[in-house]
Amino acid sequence: MRIGVVAVQGSVHEHVQVTKKALEETAGGGDVVKVTRLEHLRDLDALILPGGESTTISKLLLKYGLFEKIREIGKNGIPIMGTCAGCILLASRGDDEVTRTRTELLGLMDMAVDRNAFGRQRESFEAEVRVEDIGSFHGVFIRAPVITETWGRCRPVGWLGDAVVMAKQDNLLALAFHPELTGDTRIHRMFIEMAHR
Repeated sequence: MRIGVVAVQGSVHEHVQVTKKALEETAGGGDVVKVTRLEHLRDLDALILPGGESTTISKLLLKYGLFEKIREIGKNGIPIMGTCAGCILLASRGDDEVTRTRTELLGLMDMAVDRNAFGRQRESFEAEVRVEDIGSFHGVFIRAPVITETWGRCRPVGWLGDAVVMAKQDNLLALAFHPELTGDTRIHRMFIEMAHR
């Protein structure tokens, strides 16, 4: 199995490490590659869009010619997981901040997001998230978005209180928090299992 981590900005190293560990636990190993060029997207079984700054990541994906190819592989059924900024980019609809900053979204998931819903950097926090089929998962929220609406085939699968912080649509998984910062591989293992189907 070969999983790519988009490496233009954000928590790339942490995703690479946790994905390698999860691959060892589920598949006896596999390759994890950092994606910075178009050719790195070839022959992937799955792709991770990490957290970072969504406007910056969007602009860099467009600059490096990765944006349309990522959209294409998502539409073609390759599993994609987006965390924090990656969650925002997977959405079809953003908030006023997304419009104001002219952040181009991939529009792969039938959901709307509110960027920085929990506040700025200084309001970052950790809390237990209720995740379908997993149970309690320790979530790290850094300038985190919230999923304000889902429709079509997209459905909520993770909650912080009443707030939707995780959603799934076919081959796509969006998280408002950072599972790669906890050392807990359960969500990455769930994602790898999606790639096996």
